Amino acid sequence: MKVYRIHEMAEKLGVSIKTLQRWDNTGKLPARRTPSNQRYYTEDQYLDYIGLSVEKPHRKAVAYARVSSRNQKDDLKHQIDFIRTFANARGVILDECIEDIGSGLNYNRKKWNDLLNDCINQKIQTIIISNKDRFIRFGYDWFEQFLLNYGVNIIVVSNDKLSPNEELIQDLISIIHIFSCRIYGLRKYKKKIKNDEEL
Repeated sequence: MKVYRIHEMAEKLGVSIKTLQRWDNTGKLPARRTPSNQRYYTEDQYLDYIGLSVEKPHRKAVAYARVSSRNQKDDLKHQIDFIRTFANARGVILDECIEDIGSGLNYNRKKWNDLLNDCINQKIQTIIISNKDRFIRFGYDWFEQFLLNYGVNIIVVSNDKLSPNEELIQDLISIIHIFSCRIYGLRKYKKKIKNDEEL
């Protein structure tokens, strides 16, 4: 779905930016907001306003929860319960709850990739997650902006603000964890490596 910045929407409608800001404040044409609180509009809003909107199929609101290993299944349930409580308090009806198991550094998670494909195919309107790192460990802001281009809004329930030092420490711990898991996984090949004359 195409997204317009406020000056682009003003140009398309032939009005000033101040007029659009006023319409947003009065509710005549409410703007959507990026995480940095910048106004933007969707193609659907533009078509609705000029009277050319078409009936579109329902787009789902989805809860997404992830843990790194099967030993953390209790945490998976807590995340879903936390998201359901949040959604109910805001009157959001969840169409689906996705429970995923895998590293946040792994971009090949099947359920996560299926979710992204559904977003690209405009089947998803909203994704609710407990924390940013539950969705993806690195590059969250890029994925958020990417999905915004398809009209998908990601809601982070617990948006704990970390200092730059704390974020760096969390990232380093994640990197160490993933590499230690890979090294541990290589141990099963130790015998094969030892018996391989070419190595």
